[in-house]
Amino acid sequence: MTAQISEKLIYKGEELSLCDDPLHYYLQTIGKELKLQAPSTALWRGYVGTWTIEDGRLYLVKLKGFKETASGTTEIELGDIFPEYPDGVFAHWYTGELRCPMGGLLEYVHGGYASRYEMDLFLKIDKGILVSDRIVNNGHAEPDAPQGYRINAMTTFGRR
Repeated sequence: MTAQISEKLIYKGEELSLCDDPLHYYLQTIGKELKLQAPSTALWRGYVGTWTIEDGRLYLVKLKGFKETASGTTEIELGDIFPEYPDGVFAHWYTGELRCPMGGLLEYVHGGYASRYEMDLFLKIDKGILVSDRIVNNGHAEPDAPQGYRINAMTTFGRR
């Protein structure tokens, strides 16, 4: 599997890469198939979400995705999945630990979110509520190491 484009998380005023898919858990439970389309092998899930933590609560505030339709592929936004909440939705469905890699690249892995960075910020979430945060130090990168999460290589395929 190709390394994946990350979600985005705004936390304490800083935009971070979010190497997790909190929306995935919601999409599994809604009971209807969205038929999201991967625009490249670096985005198998078919969308990129922007998340924020405000007043200790996790919100999905933006979404750009690609949906398969009878006439081809159409771009979708947050309001297409949450028509009642086009400007942001409280992620009450999510319980788990979110990971945000930070610092210099220690080891690039061409698969999923497996690359390792100097630090990982972990945010423990229970039904959309931030319970705790912690930083794990993974080591020190070389001075010229790439900073922050990014895709170093990407294989793409054309649209039909």
